Amino acid sequence: MVSRVIPVEPFDLVIFGGTGDLARRKILPGLYRRFLSGQMPPEARIIGAARTDQDDAAFRNFVGAAIKEFVPKNRCDPKAIDRFLAQISYITVDVRGDKGWNTLAKMIRSDVVQAFYFSVGPGLFGDIATRLNDYKIATPLSRIVVEKPFGRDLTSAKELNAVLAASFEEQQIYRIDHYLGKETVQNLMAVRFANVLFEPLWNAQYIDHVQITVAETVGVGGRGGYYDKSGAMRDMVQNHLMQLLCLTAMEPPAQFEPDAMRDEKLKVIRALDPVDASDIVRGQYGGDPSYLDDCENPASLTESYIALKVDISNWRWKGTPFYLRTGKRLKGRMSEIVVHFKETPHSIFDDDAGRHANILSIRLQPDEGIDLRVTIKEPGPGGMRLVDVPLDMTFADALGPEAKDVPDAYERLIMDVIRGNQTLFMRGDEVEAAWAWTDPIIERWQARRDKPKTYEAGSSGPEDALMLLHKDHRRWREIKA
Repeated sequence: MVSRVIPVEPFDLVIFGGTGDLARRKILPGLYRRFLSGQMPPEARIIGAARTDQDDAAFRNFVGAAIKEFVPKNRCDPKAIDRFLAQISYITVDVRGDKGWNTLAKMIRSDVVQAFYFSVGPGLFGDIATRLNDYKIATPLSRIVVEKPFGRDLTSAKELNAVLAASFEEQQIYRIDHYLGKETVQNLMAVRFANVLFEPLWNAQYIDHVQITVAETVGVGGRGGYYDKSGAMRDMVQNHLMQLLCLTAMEPPAQFEPDAMRDEKLKVIRALDPVDASDIVRGQYGGDPSYLDDCENPASLTESYIALKVDISNWRWKGTPFYLRTGKRLKGRMSEIVVHFKETPHSIFDDDAGRHANILSIRLQPDEGIDLRVTIKEPGPGGMRLVDVPLDMTFADALGPEAKDVPDAYERLIMDVIRGNQTLFMRGDEVEAAWAWTDPIIERWQARRDKPKTYEAGSSGPEDALMLLHKDHRRWREIKA
């Protein structure tokens, strides 16, 4: 299989927070990989912007070190790195003052796409957007990329949308969620909308329930102070899991086009029922260190784990629950969407054959791929015994060596920004609708001062989360170490 690389037009990309951790780990190594793949023209320029006083050479040393740390050694060709670094420069900018802005205005070309990546805290988004406008740096060709969290509630999200809208049109604003750039997430759309095998069955008549899991083995670590003001609901459910839910549940858009896609996702969010308190389980990891140790707040009521049952009130999904869960310090690292189909309405086999149902698993990490469990007869004599076996498409096995080198989510999304393709980015009304659904849930447990359940680090979460499915005569998929 030969992959098709589509180069982009020349561009100027300014990374505010260019010396930060996200730029070092993801953005800059990702841009180098796109450079190696031939997607970055020689005329493209990458400009790091931060408060640190340094020159181009020092920043290039920083970028070169990041590439060597986060890009496989077999792709770290010294000559290629030098060519890439030649397209990089640096400017010292005070995002809340005047320093550097006039110089930046002279650096940016007006006849190419200008992309401004806000790899900074959300409290600085408005300052940067306003100054790009005030210093006449932004043009109709400009795009801005903003990282999550996009607000911490509906009120702050509306305020942030208004600040950005004062300087940029909606089609210039790219709210990035790296989960949407994952290869398997996009394959979910291909599985649903390019296969007649699945789409006729993709509804409450044939699907018993859906599980969406994002499990992490790490704790909050050095992010304890930030995380304790957020929690799993704000940090993961309101954005990452909500987007996976929308892509799984949305109606087929009329075409694969940004606003058509986002219109359908918005309909799903607006169809979500309020969640009853009995259908929510919140937890904090114990151990040494515990969550309370990591966040340095022994009285914390913030959750590091959450599981909830979600119902969608529309014709396609009424009666089919979606179970969402995410947590820190769990047994294994995994992200997956699991679609459990109903059992056959009538089994022609005797009780010894057992009851069986098809399960479609879409693995986002690790080992991206798709697995469909089907029922067959167990080989050998001795009667009709049924067993479930996987039809497994692990991308690295099914698609050959090139599948092992698929672009990282950030690589794909940054190139989409340059091309002006907003399909995999959130629209302002979509973000606000997600907060409008999330806020009442958070407000209820805060009003009651609910204390999260303690769960053992390295486990699958609180015991109460098991009961969330057991009371519906279902079971969670195992989180494997």
